[in-house]
Amino acid sequence: MPACGVCGHAVHDSDRNVRFRLPDPVLQLPERDDSEGVWKSEPDPSRAVMMMVPNLGGFLRALLPVHLSGGDAVMFGVWVGVHPDDLKRAYDVWWEPGYPNLRVSGRLANALPGWGLVAAPVELEVVDPEATPYCVRSRDAELAKVLSDEWDRAEVLARLPN
Repeated sequence: MPACGVCGHAVHDSDRNVRFRLPDPVLQLPERDDSEGVWKSEPDPSRAVMMMVPNLGGFLRALLPVHLSGGDAVMFGVWVGVHPDDLKRAYDVWWEPGYPNLRVSGRLANALPGWGLVAAPVELEVVDPEATPYCVRSRDAELAKVLSDEWDRAEVLARLPN
């Protein structure tokens, strides 16, 4: 069974996880996350859950579930662009008892394979206190559909990176 390139755990075809290393706007910077003034909650952006980038703003890590036919799912570990005040608020409660009450609005900062949707508005909530917040709703009709509908398993899995 193949192993995940990020966490090393076995990759099951029925339950896939895709974690974006950096927000798409950061990928456009000449030095990416090593640009001057960039702050990350962890030095390795694959493990970081928060990031502040001069002239781009704040980013939070979130989970975006996509439900597949047959009861399977793909969980995207995305970045969401948030207001700097919301990033500070998230930082203040992330490791505290108030974390389960965290709610933040922002904009999707990664293109979902097959859908795109960069900059689509999204609302985040803590669903599992042991995990990053989940993307739960969107005012964008297409992203709302991605979050709520069931998608053809073979079609979605074919879009994913190996």
